[in-house]
Amino acid sequence: MAENKTARSDADPLEFIAGLDNPQRQEESRELLELFKQRTGEEPVMWGGSIIGFGSYDYQYASGRSGSWMRVGFSPRKQQMTIYVMPGFERYDDLLTSLGPHTNGKSCLYLKRLDAVDKEILGDLVAESYEAMGNG
Repeated sequence: MAENKTARSDADPLEFIAGLDNPQRQEESRELLELFKQRTGEEPVMWGGSIIGFGSYDYQYASGRSGSWMRVGFSPRKQQMTIYVMPGFERYDDLLTSLGPHTNGKSCLYLKRLDAVDKEILGDLVAESYEAMGNG
């Protein structure tokens, strides 16, 4: 069975952030790093080359494929910051309504500017998503 392409690594998240080309993304990443640490109680870990995750859980699909993945995380992309909300968004409509400008996919929240959203609401979303993924 194939290995997951994005796996936990020993890379240093702070070195990754320092290496970002965009100073705004560096600043936003440092801010998110602290927010995630405070709201999860976890230390950051690199997943693949560009995702900073907090906590982990194990999964197994009916197909037999299994692995580990972060409980919550983020990735500073060129166009926007991507926040990973693993349980999806159905249960978070009230938080999303109050968050500020964003778009989202199945498990990804996209923010063009971190200073445009309510950090307390974002922190609540991170904490609730982290808790929803259990104690993996």
